[in-house]
Amino acid sequence: MTATDQQPLGSPFSAATTCEDIVNGLDLSGRTAVVTGGYSGLGLETTRALTAAGARVIVPARRPDVASTALQGVANCEVIPMDLADLSGVRTAAAHISERLDRLDLLMAVAGVMATPERRVGPGWEGQLTANHFGHFTLACELYPLLAAAGGARVVVNSSAGHTLTDIRWHDPHFRTGYDKWLAYGQAKTANALFAAHLDALGRGDGVRAFALHPGKIITGLQREMTLRAQIDRGWVDEDGNVIGDGFKTPSQGAATGLWAATSPLLDDRGGLYLEDCDVARVSSPDTPMDDGGVRAYAVAPDAAARLWDLSLAATGATPIMR
Repeated sequence: MTATDQQPLGSPFSAATTCEDIVNGLDLSGRTAVVTGGYSGLGLETTRALTAAGARVIVPARRPDVASTALQGVANCEVIPMDLADLSGVRTAAAHISERLDRLDLLMAVAGVMATPERRVGPGWEGQLTANHFGHFTLACELYPLLAAAGGARVVVNSSAGHTLTDIRWHDPHFRTGYDKWLAYGQAKTANALFAAHLDALGRGDGVRAFALHPGKIITGLQREMTLRAQIDRGWVDEDGNVIGDGFKTPSQGAATGLWAATSPLLDDRGGLYLEDCDVARVSSPDTPMDDGGVRAYAVAPDAAARLWDLSLAATGATPIMR
């Protein structure tokens, strides 16, 4: 990916596009997808749309009982236990998936946490970086042979405009010197974008292409760690919890960009790109407000993506992807 690649393609879709618009007329029969977080919010919309188009979907879930209830009536869907913050459990889930499949067409990294209180997991890692990045990184590495076997797989990673809050804090990625929940979230979202960029660089020879995206502003379970008052004060919702924020999308509209990334022929022979509103985003300048869209150059920089990949491999012990 170069800066000149990070330009809109003239997609026929927009911020108002829904999941139903994306999959209308698509036949995904014979395709298999793994959708993390595929039982709530944007993930649930993604699962429903993929299965409606004929795909088989596996949903790794931290709360498998809740997932099974949420997905009742959704055909061709299977729930397996997995907690992204528990890398041993991620490997177990990946092994289970590998035993059941001989190929994987889509890996949709939708699950995530936002602005959580300080949590230490594993060997003292910062919790948002672990759940949002290290967990998905490990899952993708362990499932890579299945992706390569598909001969045209796509990996779609939900980042966020929150990445504009900070680059990777190379000097202190785990906030040993003081925790800030929003900077921790922003760093994790930058990590998501860089992860997709380097996965694409490694995987394109096997036909594995990867994309990161900003789904838009949507009220879902992602805000569960925020109080109602905090959401009111930010102008997102009213006193009754109704969404009133300017430019907010419905969950179906929020999931549409990920589905577009997974299925659009406009993205054939492309990858390593950051997407928004069902198109490729432009690179934004450092002083561009978060809500004005675009991707910061540091979140798609190849050298930084390679550096984060090496850091993640060393930290997680995930199976390396050989190019």
